[in-house]
Amino acid sequence: MSLPVHSFHRKVSVVAVILSLFLFFLPGCILRAEGQEMERKVTVIEAVRAALDDNHELRALKSSTEAQEKDIGIARSYLLPKVFVEERYLRTTNPGWAFMSKLNQERIEQRDFSPDLLNHPDAINDYQSSLTVEQPLFVKKAFVGLDMSRTEARAKRLELSRKREDVAFQVIKACLMISSARQYVRAVEKGVEDAGEHQRVAALRYRNGLGLYADELRTATALTEARQRRNIADKNVSLAKRSLGLLLATTESVDVDDGTIDLTLKDLPYYVKFAELRSDLKAAELRGENAKHNIRLAEAGYFPYVGIGGTYQFNDHNQPFGSEGTNWQVMAFLRWDLFDGTKREYERAKAKHLSSQAEEFVSAMKKGVSFRIYEAYLNVEEARKNAELTREALQTAEEGTRLLKVRYENGLSSLGELLNAQSSLEQARAGLVERENAYKIAVATLSFESGTILRDLNLDQ
Repeated sequence: MSLPVHSFHRKVSVVAVILSLFLFFLPGCILRAEGQEMERKVTVIEAVRAALDDNHELRALKSSTEAQEKDIGIARSYLLPKVFVEERYLRTTNPGWAFMSKLNQERIEQRDFSPDLLNHPDAINDYQSSLTVEQPLFVKKAFVGLDMSRTEARAKRLELSRKREDVAFQVIKACLMISSARQYVRAVEKGVEDAGEHQRVAALRYRNGLGLYADELRTATALTEARQRRNIADKNVSLAKRSLGLLLATTESVDVDDGTIDLTLKDLPYYVKFAELRSDLKAAELRGENAKHNIRLAEAGYFPYVGIGGTYQFNDHNQPFGSEGTNWQVMAFLRWDLFDGTKREYERAKAKHLSSQAEEFVSAMKKGVSFRIYEAYLNVEEARKNAELTREALQTAEEGTRLLKVRYENGLSSLGELLNAQSSLEQARAGLVERENAYKIAVATLSFESGTILRDLNLDQ
């Protein structure tokens, strides 16, 4: 009897170990499952603010803007003094160099003037240390380059401002996509409920001998198709949330409150007025100015380069940085390129053509902005009217489906007529979601095209 008892205790021990491991890992599994299901939920304003702080494209452009501003310092450096230290070593038997080296080292003696030593000097070492300062006084190209770098930095900041508006617009569209996808799920759910009710009625009529078995099968097929549409709608909601998370620089899904999207439509003159102040338009105008500065830059090649400088020099024949002899020099210099093979002429002609190109680009951009404002405003009006018509179509579809359902229950209409009416009803529900979303996107597009999207969201501070 001892063996069965021992075997029983061993089985109990194994079960206890398995149960302990199960209880140990169960909380972690539950927490992980809850973590996967938890979603960050924000308002539209919170989502836009988060994107303006964390969006990768925006952060990259910020770095690019800061890098562009450093060009101002680089351009200014050409107008500042330059200080450099130099150490040279020379060993020579050249009569002139040998004599001058000893002279710079302040080691000249009477015997050094001997003709034999002057003509055939011994090898001599010379360590020459110098501290030199150069200060440009007039450098036309540097002055023009400094102006151009400042102008380009301003244009880059305006480009960054426009990118902020673009990111805000993308976030709003993503939020609207989530909202419309969720509304579409609700519409599909109603379709599933209606399909289930039709199947119930068809099955009841068949059991009572008033309908056909084929009708029950057709309603079952319609119910299955409605459930498939619900699966697609659920997938679209999840994908829209992940898309918003991507704009917010996260790999998680981010949900948004339905009732927080509020962009009110204003009069057309409001959008036209602010469209003229759009950041990218101002940036293009500044770059047009720089194109004109390029002509000045090419013409600067006709001007001389003027500067002053000075050097303090040490010479020694034994060691680097020695100071057996010291001397200094002060100088002024002018360098003027009188002929460079017509390079300046071609650069000037090229700059004029590029300036004309920039002017045409700015003019085309202004006209394009004006057209897109007009187009966006018409799209808003179209979307508003279509949304109203779709609401009316939904009401008539709901009433028509209700009447056909009553007629089918009383044997006065066929199942095909009811299913056709149900299909029209589902299309009307989906169409209303699409039209309402199209209206909101059209208003957001109008705000974006006019450059007022951050102002309309009270985020322009």
